[in-house]
Amino acid sequence: MTWVKVCGLTRESDVVAAVDAGADALGFVLAEKSPRRIGVARAATLMGGVPALRILLTVDADRPWVERAVGETSADGVQPYGRHAGEVARWAEASGLFVLRPLRQAENGGWASAEVPEGQVPLLDSAAGGAHGGTGVPLDWARLQRPGRRFVLAGGLDPGNVAAAIDAVHPWGVDASSGLESAPGLKDAARVAAFVMEAKQQ
Repeated sequence: MTWVKVCGLTRESDVVAAVDAGADALGFVLAEKSPRRIGVARAATLMGGVPALRILLTVDADRPWVERAVGETSADGVQPYGRHAGEVARWAEASGLFVLRPLRQAENGGWASAEVPEGQVPLLDSAAGGAHGGTGVPLDWARLQRPGRRFVLAGGLDPGNVAAAIDAVHPWGVDASSGLESAPGLKDAARVAAFVMEAKQQ
């Protein structure tokens, strides 16, 4: 059964929808430039009592900052992008946290997954311009070079294409955000439920 993460949650109703749908993990974005960005205090409120894995997404945040954020929210994992990502990931892994490690696709279509220790899970996502992820643009699944290990697939996934993506790529898990929204930062409960159901049936 496919592991499923719903990312970019900003409201209590979105958290409830993801949990009720059966998502394995929920993502909370602390990156300043994201339309799904929430503060640390807000993340702590949304994450309270949630039974799923709770993951903080950061961009260019250094280890001391992430360490404080994890302490204040009691997060279960991290998804670090940009500067300091390697240091943050190593600290998180050593601290027993779940680490979802985003990778950028190389020009030859491959991924630098060899740089990710076995204790961290590679995340394959599409990126455009200065965006680190969350672009809503699917990867070319037919030509995707898969890491020789478990990985999570992201990039433009939604209820209408996740089954085809899983069938084509065979990831360990899938991650979606913009494809589950009625507006940037606002999840659509029906789309969340449909996405999780479609993914779990594969």
